[in-house]
Amino acid sequence: MKLYNIKLLTITCEILAQNKIYEMLKKHKITGYTSYEVSGLGDKGMRGQGLPEEKNMKIEIVLTERNAEKIVEEILLTLMPDYAIILYTSDVQVARMEKFS
Repeated sequence: MKLYNIKLLTITCEILAQNKIYEMLKKHKITGYTSYEVSGLGDKGMRGQGLPEEKNMKIEIVLTERNAEKIVEEILLTLMPDYAIILYTSDVQVARMEKFS
């Protein structure tokens, strides 16, 4: 079986940033992602336990390194100053590269 190297971009953000991130992905023609509500403890205390607008989202996107760099750069410039966001990339392998080109 042939596997192809690609990136997994993981974004954990407050729910108020979620739609802005979705719009950004659409603008960059990223057509697939997985998202879910998460909770956790960080330097600002426990998140995801109170009001709906205090919840956190985790968004995972499998994409090329070039696209990951563009998304990360735009998030750093436009959303990081106003929202609580953690993002990181991981090296992953996929079986069908054409799904992510």
